[in-house]
Amino acid sequence: MIPTLLPTYARAPLSFVKGEGTWLIEADGRRFLDLAAGIAVTALGHAHPALVKALTDQAGALWHTSNLYQIPQQQALADKLTEHTFADTVFFTNSGTEACELAVKMARKYWTEKGQPEKSEIIAFTGSFHGRSSAGIAAAGSEKMTKGFGPLLPGFTHLEFGDHEALTAAISETTGAIIIEPVQGEGGIRPVPDQCLKGLRDLCDENGILLIFDEVQCGVGRTGKLFAHEWSGITPDIMMVAKGIGGGFPIGAVLATEEAANGMTLGTHGSTYGGNPLGCAVGCAVMDHVTDPDFLAEVNRKAGLLRQKLEGLIAAHPDVFEEVRGSGLMLGIKCKATNTDVVQAGYKERVLTVPAADNVIRLLPPLTIEEAEIAEAVERLDAAATALTAA
Repeated sequence: MIPTLLPTYARAPLSFVKGEGTWLIEADGRRFLDLAAGIAVTALGHAHPALVKALTDQAGALWHTSNLYQIPQQQALADKLTEHTFADTVFFTNSGTEACELAVKMARKYWTEKGQPEKSEIIAFTGSFHGRSSAGIAAAGSEKMTKGFGPLLPGFTHLEFGDHEALTAAISETTGAIIIEPVQGEGGIRPVPDQCLKGLRDLCDENGILLIFDEVQCGVGRTGKLFAHEWSGITPDIMMVAKGIGGGFPIGAVLATEEAANGMTLGTHGSTYGGNPLGCAVGCAVMDHVTDPDFLAEVNRKAGLLRQKLEGLIAAHPDVFEEVRGSGLMLGIKCKATNTDVVQAGYKERVLTVPAADNVIRLLPPLTIEEAEIAEAVERLDAAATALTAA
């Protein structure tokens, strides 16, 4: 008999009932150091006072009206995002998956409005993850994501990650956009080097095509800049955002230049819940924190400390770990042991990590993690590795 919850998740036997900063508390009282952060979502940790206040204040006033009317909180968040980014305009969604759907629609509508509807092809890369909608799985293209869900949405060309020659050769008269994560998350914490992002921007400009960044996982302060692409000094035409922007409340967004968004006119897209007062109130509180230069400086300082300690961990356990990779507090450890075994061993030591492709475990702690918690987290990972070696 099928469970009442559709069995699409291999859930760990853990039931958390409370969160405090970097800690999650199990129903039986055990405390776990959370280096997963809901997969890079709880950017300011669990039960952050500013987010709790923003949510409860708004909940006591107004939950939902729909986009039939003006939503002041939505306007406030859009203003904050455009003030601090390349974007001229924002559309709010409920998730990163929905943001992907709009990014694809926006790029294709752009060319239709220019009288070139044939430029519907979007170049994407192996190892990518753009959500689990029809457009998202078609953009990722992997068998794991697409098997059994055909026919797939057409119009995507998939290239090997890092193959510059193939990218140049793949651009044709039907190419309308390139979509890429500045740091691949699900793909195994694989950053795109700054010079390659600059090269992508140049390539798009030379060929008159749009550049779409998926910063759903790597954005909102995760790499030590507000958005990961800022390290390269270039900007996209369209960007997908979610996860950290709500600090745990489900909200996403598509940011775009005025030029890229010019096809999205009255009635071309919509959302019943997108940009609701609750989500946008929390998003405004998140932005107030992550746009503070002192906050981002602390993210970078703590990221350097964590990485240094992880290098020592890898040196101490060469039979379990291979290398550390990533940017800011979006780090991955490539394992020699099976990554899921490392995650399971971590559960026994009450530290939470996230598996990814390429036999990697992801470390995506709240950006508010404290120095003492970094030390304890590495101690617990060390104990997990020792237990694996003994086994």
